[in-house]
Amino acid sequence: MKETELYKLWCEKAVDDPDLQTELKAIEGDEDAIQDRFYRDLEFGTGGLRGVIGAGSYRLNVYTIRRATQGVADYVNGAFENGSVAISYDSRIKSDVFAKEAAAVLAANGIKSYIYTELMPTPMLSWAVRELKCQAGIMVTASHNPAKYNGYKVYGADGCQITLDVANTVIGKINAVPMFGGAKVMSFEEGLASGMISYIGQEVIDKYLDKVMEQGIHTDLVAKSGLKVVYTPLNGTGNKPVRAILKKIGIEDVTVVPEQELPDGNFPTCPFPNPEIKEALAKGLELCKTVKPDLLLATDPDCDRVGIAVPDPDGNYVLFTGNEVGAMLLKYICQERTALGTMPERPVAVKTIVTTDICKKIAAEYGVELRDVLTGFKFIGEQIGFLEADGEDNRYIFGFEESYGYLAGSYVRDKDAVVGSMLICEMAAFYRTKGISLLQAREDMYNKYGNYLHTQKSFQCEGASGMERMKEIMTGLRADPPKTIGGLKVESVADYLASEETCIECGKKTVLTLPKSDVIAFKLEQGASVIIRPSGTEPKIKAYYTTIGDTREDAEKLEAVISDDFKKILGF
Repeated sequence: MKETELYKLWCEKAVDDPDLQTELKAIEGDEDAIQDRFYRDLEFGTGGLRGVIGAGSYRLNVYTIRRATQGVADYVNGAFENGSVAISYDSRIKSDVFAKEAAAVLAANGIKSYIYTELMPTPMLSWAVRELKCQAGIMVTASHNPAKYNGYKVYGADGCQITLDVANTVIGKINAVPMFGGAKVMSFEEGLASGMISYIGQEVIDKYLDKVMEQGIHTDLVAKSGLKVVYTPLNGTGNKPVRAILKKIGIEDVTVVPEQELPDGNFPTCPFPNPEIKEALAKGLELCKTVKPDLLLATDPDCDRVGIAVPDPDGNYVLFTGNEVGAMLLKYICQERTALGTMPERPVAVKTIVTTDICKKIAAEYGVELRDVLTGFKFIGEQIGFLEADGEDNRYIFGFEESYGYLAGSYVRDKDAVVGSMLICEMAAFYRTKGISLLQAREDMYNKYGNYLHTQKSFQCEGASGMERMKEIMTGLRADPPKTIGGLKVESVADYLASEETCIECGKKTVLTLPKSDVIAFKLEQGASVIIRPSGTEPKIKAYYTTIGDTREDAEKLEAVISDDFKKILGF
């Protein structure tokens, strides 16, 4: 069906949400606007949906939510008897509406759903799935994307985002559902009245916070450290749980950024509510000038990522990267659990392939098995699941990815900014009692293991032509890989889609055992590397750069040369 015909169909059928009709009328006669909304369906990727909120098959709205949920319901009813689903949502525009729509569709399909009474972080969805023994979970969030986006992530019974096999099954179910009239529906109120929808009680929240507390190592030292914190939830879900856990470990001096304290899906003071970027922390950094805290914490809207800034000797605040915080937390956990005698036998830590290799040196020092997995925290959660299946989940001590996601403990299976915030504050308090700042602790780590620099650059590829461009870039790199990048010779090329790594000099091929993924890694001289992959959730292609230098400055200079050359290779 052509875009114009689909547009007319939506004008006729999409009457349940007045906002959609307003938008459809506004774009009447605008061929480009119509094409952009109807040239394809919003694709259910390996973890769920993510897209711009609005009218059309290529937008997130009550109809695309109902269609996706019908597919999930068909999967649950086909795979389980008396299946149930946990649901949570963040502060984004229409998140609560979409969450309730999902619950109502499940109820109409005879599936019991449990939904929080208010917005809650992504890790608390993972927790609810496990605690309530559900067969699936739904989290309505677009994580740290701009305000115009929302999303819909699906979780399995283990609390992880669904596996590739389950995702393919769900995709097949969704594709069989017509957009209009294909989903079974009832009102949310009917679902509540029938008992097919229930609210999640406070006891589930309290148990979650208790589990987070169990991950502490030196929480007894925090109160006496006098640690002073400025915190921003970036208008998201972290406000209540993060402040609750900081209070539990004895941090009383917490100043919350007032403009970003309460939920607001418009994110008026941070157009990109991502703690990875400095602009999102601007209000927090501004407040630090007057409050002068020991630490600035920032969690993203669904509170699964956390970023920090710390003061330098001149009183300026320095941002740490996710790689730096993750490596420091790994070292702190290994160092202190070893000292206390609480390190398990044959401990395991997990990181993604684009995450810092400084962890290899830290893990080796403390006798920790370090496992590399594909990008995506579900692969870290999967490793915890493997350990749990063998009755050995206590071996797991820590996992993280470079994009500011951390998890200690196996109580949830997704990155958790609540436990991340707690451990970061505990680590800062511990070092503070030793007369060491986090800045000095970072410097000590680099002096001991080497100056590893990791950066990530994203290249936007919007619209239909953008998707084609991403495919062309990846195809071109596979067909004709560069011989040098930034003047450094490419020593090997690892193609995770072909599951093989090729030595450029000798031509020898090595089988890669990780699942197939559209990722290419170029290993260069001097320990440098470039990894590229299309985003699975956003219209962009991402490049990850690693350089190692005798000093930080040396690593930065080399990174600038490599990234500039690779940008030209990609044609941007």
